[in-house]
Amino acid sequence: MGRMNRFMRNGHSLILAYDQGLEHGPTDFNEKNVDPAYVIDIANRGGFDAFVCQKGIAEKYHELIDVPILMKVNGKTAIYGRDPVARQNCSVSYAEKLGASAIGYTIYIGSQFEGEMMAEFGRIQEEAHDLGLAVVLWIYPRGEYVKNDTAPEMIAYAARSALELGADAAKIKYTGDRKSFSWAVRAAGSIPVYMAGGKKTKDETDFLRQAHDCISAGATGLAVGRNVWQSEDPLEFSKRLNSVVIEGREPETVLKTA
Repeated sequence: MGRMNRFMRNGHSLILAYDQGLEHGPTDFNEKNVDPAYVIDIANRGGFDAFVCQKGIAEKYHELIDVPILMKVNGKTAIYGRDPVARQNCSVSYAEKLGASAIGYTIYIGSQFEGEMMAEFGRIQEEAHDLGLAVVLWIYPRGEYVKNDTAPEMIAYAARSALELGADAAKIKYTGDRKSFSWAVRAAGSIPVYMAGGKKTKDETDFLRQAHDCISAGATGLAVGRNVWQSEDPLEFSKRLNSVVIEGREPETVLKTA
């Protein structure tokens, strides 16, 4: 797993994502989690191996962050409705100065702009590796010709693309079942695969079962945001996630002992 080893415990890891403010706007937030300090505290105390943020959060709240920073260096808003493109907004060298231990970048395969993002990622990946930083690729099928962005063949294509483009790890969406997700993990070859946490589920038990299925399918871990910091008890839910993802416990066992 190379450059990603520092983020591993028992061969697995949990990453807390907080880049949604740019990507989705403040609609994801409530009175508590709109405050970056609140979510950073969850990252610090919740047993997470890295914290994902854009450069503005790292600049203004750096002294509060105790876990490794996975800096997103590109992004977009949710306002533009056509084929998506997310361009670089932070240099790799500046991310390192802010304390980043790894770089994150998003590519939308299937978008008419995929070539621009791939070319930009290629340069960023090389710069990051020259500085000894790991590179995690958020890679999602999206665009006019993508009819189902979680179709197993699309997710496997995304996972393989991450390997081919030189990512040190891939963050992909869940396909919906263990068997097809296992194929996506295999398509990623030797690089770690993280399941994207996605929207807050109605039932936290369902999310724990989904997390367990992904780990059973060969995933390294989860890059999760809303399902943690939108929880009524984020630290307790983080504890349960650690039990499932890091300790390999069955969700039903974790829930019985909670």
